[in-house]
Amino acid sequence: MREKLRNILDESKKQLEKASSLQEAEDIRIKVLGKKGSLTEILRSMGSLTPDERKELGQAANKVRADIEKLLAQTVSSLKEKAKEAKFMAETIDVTEPGKKHVLGTKHPITITIEEISKVFKSMGFSLTEGPEVETVFNNFDALNAGPYHPARDWTDTFYINDQVLLRTQTSPVQVRTLMSQKPPIRVFAPGRCFRCDTPDATHSPMFHQVEGLVVDEGITMADLKGVLDSFAKQMFGPETRTKFRPHHFPFTEPSAEMDVSCFKCGGKGCRVCKGSGWIEILGCGMVHPNVLKVGGVDTEKYTGFAFGMGVERIAMLKYGIDDIRLLYENDMRFIEQFK
Repeated sequence: MREKLRNILDESKKQLEKASSLQEAEDIRIKVLGKKGSLTEILRSMGSLTPDERKELGQAANKVRADIEKLLAQTVSSLKEKAKEAKFMAETIDVTEPGKKHVLGTKHPITITIEEISKVFKSMGFSLTEGPEVETVFNNFDALNAGPYHPARDWTDTFYINDQVLLRTQTSPVQVRTLMSQKPPIRVFAPGRCFRCDTPDATHSPMFHQVEGLVVDEGITMADLKGVLDSFAKQMFGPETRTKFRPHHFPFTEPSAEMDVSCFKCGGKGCRVCKGSGWIEILGCGMVHPNVLKVGGVDTEKYTGFAFGMGVERIAMLKYGIDDIRLLYENDMRFIEQFK
């Protein structure tokens, strides 16, 4: 037995000296001191010995165990230190090496345009408001005076989720929500995404952005509408900008108009951007139809109002000379970085 104990100690010492990893040291520990280890087997076989022999052999076995555990601790400590040094060597940093260049992103032209529009209307006392992109048919059509047979309600023009829910086709439903939740006086603008069943091409996209505006108060007239939008155009496109209003039709405004601005590329002389006319159509507007005001419970004998809506992509394309709306949605950084 004593001879076996010496052999176990010597063999363990040799193996631990050769161990090159923590896993190898653990394997040696299990092989010698584990439940089925060689030293454990000797201790289990002591049952057949006399009490004196068991005492003497037990002391010898315990000493061998202590020696092996000490060797194991030294080996593990040494291997950990070597592993740490190897890690430090692998992670050495050359402080003279040039640093990595971190490229900063830039705002998207649509974001820039919305922020510019918002800044103008906030300076005129308008408050920003928003509405959901998933809307009810009532808010998107019925409350805006668009009858059940209005062509825009057809499934070929509108994304329906079910018979009563759709993806809004315009930001005008925010008018309805505002009229239902606020009492006059009201002066708000609402930027947001809209959706229509359009085939993507250079000037059309199934997803686009609009900015809606609504003013309701006592004594509001078409002159107020023209004054606000003329001021917006001058702040947005330059103080020399001129505006022109043309009669139009929208179901939720009466009278209705479209506003043109003098071409900010040629100053009204005629160029490719304005197609030689000297004018660019920029938005639709009009006095809020009494039927729309009644939906919000507004007294139409006391209050009047005006509303307007403009396409963000159209303004961005005109202002920055972008000739294809699809460029705004391709996420090509070569394109977006031009707007830094």
